Amino acid sequence: METEFTHIASVIGGMMIGAASIWLYLANGRIAGISGLVSRILPPVGNGVTVSVAFVAGLLLAAPLFALATGGLPQQTVSSNIGLLVVAELLVGFGSVFGSGCTSGHGVCGLGRLSPRSLVATLTFMATAFATVLVLRHGSGYFGLGA
Repeated sequence: METEFTHIASVIGGMMIGAASIWLYLANGRIAGISGLVSRILPPVGNGVTVSVAFVAGLLLAAPLFALATGGLPQQTVSSNIGLLVVAELLVGFGSVFGSGCTSGHGVCGLGRLSPRSLVATLTFMATAFATVLVLRHGSGYFGLGA
């Protein structure tokens, strides 16, 4: 599966993520980790629920706003294998709890704060992502195990 990569959209998206992270931290003292923001919305409701709801609503509204602005959505491919999706979501949830945060909290905010714990977490999930792509795209043939 190939994906379209556009440099300009990626740079703009990265700058928007960085700006939102900085704004949330400076305005509310909160890290823009999605797992932490969502956990404040779920019972028992934590402090900062209004900011969390607004931030998560912004994430959910991004695609419809993009469609309104451009007249369409970018092409995306999602597996139709429900079992695979369920296992993937459980692993992501487990990883977020076990790693005390998610990719946005550690990778964007934690690295920006020069957190050693976030560096280890980011290296771990990036290495896992690289290995997953390698195995899924090249399969056993890449490892000399057959075609």
